[in-house]
Amino acid sequence: MSVSQGHPQRWLILGVICLAQLTVLLDNTVLNVAIPSLTRELHAATSDIQWMINAYSLVQSGLLLTAGSAADRYGRKKMLMAGLALFGIGSLAAGLSGTTGQLIAARAGMGIGGALLLTTTLAVAMQIFTPEEQPKAIGIWSAVNALGFGGGPLVGGFVLNHFRWGAIFLINIPVAVLALVAVVVLVPESKSPGGDRPDLLGAVLSTIGMAALVFAIISGPEHGWTSPRVLGTAGAAVLVLGAFARWEGRVAEPMLDLHFFRNRQFTGAVAGALLLMFGMGGAMFLLTQHLQFVLGYGPLEAGLRTAPLAVTVVLLNFTGLSAKLSARLGTPVSVALGMALMAAGLVAIAEVDSGGYAGTLLGLVLIGMGAAVANPAMAHAVMSAIPAEKAGVGAGINGTLAEFGNGLGVAVLGAVLSSSVASGKTLSTALGAGQLVGAVAVLAGGFLTAALLRRAERVGA
Repeated sequence: MSVSQGHPQRWLILGVICLAQLTVLLDNTVLNVAIPSLTRELHAATSDIQWMINAYSLVQSGLLLTAGSAADRYGRKKMLMAGLALFGIGSLAAGLSGTTGQLIAARAGMGIGGALLLTTTLAVAMQIFTPEEQPKAIGIWSAVNALGFGGGPLVGGFVLNHFRWGAIFLINIPVAVLALVAVVVLVPESKSPGGDRPDLLGAVLSTIGMAALVFAIISGPEHGWTSPRVLGTAGAAVLVLGAFARWEGRVAEPMLDLHFFRNRQFTGAVAGALLLMFGMGGAMFLLTQHLQFVLGYGPLEAGLRTAPLAVTVVLLNFTGLSAKLSARLGTPVSVALGMALMAAGLVAIAEVDSGGYAGTLLGLVLIGMGAAVANPAMAHAVMSAIPAEKAGVGAGINGTLAEFGNGLGVAVLGAVLSSSVASGKTLSTALGAGQLVGAVAVLAGGFLTAALLRRAERVGA
């Protein structure tokens, strides 16, 4: 493969890995619309439902760094194939589950496959495209992320209108099989040339630490931030992640090279991605409640009315407009502009025409425009700041930040909502207050990231 030209079938390969990526992302939210069916048919309690949803995200978020490291060490194609196989088998088990315990176990298995897929898709994209084409390729990859983020409730609602709940998992199987065959035929193998020995202790510590941290964040709104369950899990997460950082600084061949964090471009993009997902994750959590409880839409109607966000991102990224704009403006300005647009969109949802859908529609389009510009620019900044042989770890870091930021945003903005309602404010006002907090976080992230990336460019020059 010529470095100057990229892989001859790179765009077809990108389509294949994006299909795999989309399937995994849809399953982050598709189960939400099936809750009434699961409660009725499996006699699932509230705690069972929570574990059905959280088993997938907990396992996936906990394994992202380990999965990325394994892809670098043992081959990204191998790990992509393994991820598709595990995801397909887990989907089959989930679709045929007859008890809540079986479904929870199947969802955990799907989370293992999802972690392998989320890290290897971005890593493979970085390997097969030239540096000049990488921004456009990552833009398309980001557009698929947005499509998966918003499409889960729509797909789930459509399937449940025609089939029993198990079908929302069984539809993954033909997609996984098709993608697996395409990966075997098309995707070239790539891995770190160093042949590093596995960092087993680092993998165990990072998996336990990240899973515990995400679990504490998920549990906070329901059990209380000062409850023994939350404080104990958070304390354990801090201790384990501290041990992980210390081990990675001492081991000869670390899973995560801590020297990455001395790179201003890397730390700038990391900070921006975290704050962006904090604001976005929490704000979208509030938006679904705004559409249903304030504007009075049903679950499927509410899902349809969030579609303008994903449609805007897809149009701008698939046409290459966002990549062209980023190339003209540069990464720092692109990130600042994109996150300012997203913040403006959140303000529009909170303040403009709060009695109807017009303000929400304006806000969703602005958020989509901002995400189409900022997300690919930051993902490219993270990946290009890391050596090519560590692309899997870079993708793992990018995915971990997205999971962590999203969970933290839901927890914190959910707490803002609860405290506002408790203080006597109407639900509409309380939801608006949460959206505004998210807007401030996104705007602050944009300026902070732009400043750090600009400084990195000056130092590099």
